[in-house]
Amino acid sequence: MSHKVTTKWIENMQFESTNPSGGTLRIDAGPENGGDNMGLRPKALMLSALAGCSGLDIAHLIKKMRLEVEDFVMETEGLLTDEDPSTYHTVILDYHFYGSNLDKDKLKRAVDLSIEKYCGVMDMFKEFAKVETNIHYHNN
Repeated sequence: MSHKVTTKWIENMQFESTNPSGGTLRIDAGPENGGDNMGLRPKALMLSALAGCSGLDIAHLIKKMRLEVEDFVMETEGLLTDEDPSTYHTVILDYHFYGSNLDKDKLKRAVDLSIEKYCGVMDMFKEFAKVETNIHYHNN
């Protein structure tokens, strides 16, 4: 199995990239790097991929475990090295669960399964960065 994407130059610093599912996204640089601020940044997309991968695992487990979760938000921050090329040396992923009847033990189990077993993007990130995760429960 493999994934293949096609990324086409649009103009200036803008590119459009396909996804195996058929979707597309626009990539661009900020004005400080000659871009027009009309698309997503490549490094930040990596953070979205990490949260998306883990989030899909957890959403599946929430359904499978029949957990009552009203909302689920992930905040991901990547800390960059100072030298070029700047890369993420530390990534902090905060999981926020909202609801009036949250089962903290089962939600923690779902997060742990994603982090330790299911999320391939998480596994890749651990090869080049320290990954810190935190779980926050918000009872309505």
